[in-house]
Amino acid sequence: MTLKKHTLKVSILSEEYTIRSDASPEHTRAVAQYLDTAIRTVMAGGGVIETNRAVVLAALQITADLFEARETVQTMNEGIESLSDYVRPLLPLAKRQTGPVGVA
Repeated sequence: MTLKKHTLKVSILSEEYTIRSDASPEHTRAVAQYLDTAIRTVMAGGGVIETNRAVVLAALQITADLFEARETVQTMNEGIESLSDYVRPLLPLAKRQTGPVGVA
């Protein structure tokens, strides 16, 4: 099964790019807008004049955000696993104490 490729034009720093992606057009537009905003934020900081440097700095910030999000997900998964390990042995006990559903 192949995914349908979508082709659309997006604007990043007032330049048009044609993007072909498996993602929905809405998703692709949102990603392009996010990148455009990140680059413009770096440039608005005043320390960077060259566009290529602003792009690299924005990419580094986005990558740092991605790494932080991955760490957060990993920590949450470990917490859920720990909670699951704690609750799992209690489930048979709870089932025995309540009895079958609908029996009075």
